[in-house]
Amino acid sequence: MPRANQVGPGFPGDIDGSDRGTIFGTASRGARAGRREYLLAPTAAAKWREMSAAALTDGVVIKIASAFRSVDRQAEIIRAKLAEGLSLDAVLCVSAPPGYSEHHSGRAIDVTTDEGVAPLEPEFERTRAFRWLSKNAGRFGFFLSYPAENPYGYDYEPWHWCFRPTDV
Repeated sequence: MPRANQVGPGFPGDIDGSDRGTIFGTASRGARAGRREYLLAPTAAAKWREMSAAALTDGVVIKIASAFRSVDRQAEIIRAKLAEGLSLDAVLCVSAPPGYSEHHSGRAIDVTTDEGVAPLEPEFERTRAFRWLSKNAGRFGFFLSYPAENPYGYDYEPWHWCFRPTDV
């Protein structure tokens, strides 16, 4: 079973309404499909805008599939996966327990692209978007949180990137 990835120093467990930057985007899956807003901490939002513009300049489209989520929303996600029949151990390999997700910080994003791969799937690593992020995201303060064989025990998530303001 994975150990919890504490969000660590400088990453509050939650952000209040006054500490958010709004990114508008289009969700492409499920009940949330259509235009929606994504909430990020202001600095993370500004750096995301810079990064996505730089990617587009290089001919690469990167989009947000998920950003800030509350502890309650994280609990809903866990409950839904359990209701689908996954074991708790299996769920905790792909989702942090409520209170421990980097998404609570307002600095984590799940990235998708328009290159024909489903959002939140390992195949994302075969896209131009992933290659671009791997080469360039660090310049904007974003880092891949869960590489293969990460020390937290989470499954590899090539789409999950987190802004670390001290690294910029």
